[in-house]
Amino acid sequence: MAKTSRKEIGGRDKRTVFAALVMMTVMIVASTRSSLATTKGLSQIVTPDLEGPGDLSLSFQAQSEQIANPYELQVEMGLTKWAEFAIFRGFKPDDWIFGTEFGLLTKEPWLLSIGFVNWSPHLKVDPQPYIEAGHYTEHHKFIAGATHVGYRNEAIVGYAYDFNETWRVQVDWQSGSGNSSTIGFTWNMTRDFQVNPAIYVTNDSPHEVLGYVVFTYTFHLWGGKKESHAISTK
Repeated sequence: MAKTSRKEIGGRDKRTVFAALVMMTVMIVASTRSSLATTKGLSQIVTPDLEGPGDLSLSFQAQSEQIANPYELQVEMGLTKWAEFAIFRGFKPDDWIFGTEFGLLTKEPWLLSIGFVNWSPHLKVDPQPYIEAGHYTEHHKFIAGATHVGYRNEAIVGYAYDFNETWRVQVDWQSGSGNSSTIGFTWNMTRDFQVNPAIYVTNDSPHEVLGYVVFTYTFHLWGGKKESHAISTK
C-alpha cells in the first residue's frame, strides 16, 4: 500500500468515523444471518494465506490521504496454491503499485509466506519485502511477521475472529512512523461480494483517527472455491 503526505483531519471527521464504526459493530452483534461467502484479508497488513488458484478479485478502495492514495482500484490474482500477484491503480497521485506473495507453508493451521508490497516504479518507490507466519483455525487467525521499509525493519501483527462465513472482526498493527493500529470488520454480503470498513489510529503523535473502506468482488476463473474459513491477502 502506497504512503502519502500527512495532513490534519478535523474533529467532525473523527466523530463521524467513530459513529460509523459503532453502528457497524452493532450490526455485527445483532446479526444472525449466515451465507456461503468467505472472508478475506485484514485492513492494513498482508496475510500469509494466498488467493485461491484461478480466483480474480477486483476491489475499490477509499481512504484518508494519510493512509495512502485516497482512491485506488486493485486486481489480485491467484496463480497457483503457492503464488499470487496484486496490482493497485492510484489516482491522486497517478500511480501503479505492485505486490506478490509466495507460500512456503500453505496447509493450515500453520502458514508461512514471503513476498513484497508497495513497489511503485512510477514514483520510484522500492519494493518492500516481508515474511509472515500465521496460525489459522476455524474461528481464530493469528498473524505475525516483519517487513523491510527503506532503511528500517518493521513488525507486523494481526488477529481476526470469524463468527461465521459472513462476519469477521479484525485488528492489526504495523510498527514505524507512517503506520497505524487498525480495527474493523469484514461483511460478506454475498458469496463473492464483500465490504471491509476500518478505523486507523496512527502511530505518530498526535495520534489521528482515519477512515478506510474497501469493496471487493471475486471471480472464479478456474479451479474450485476455497474453503469457507480461508482468507486471501490485501
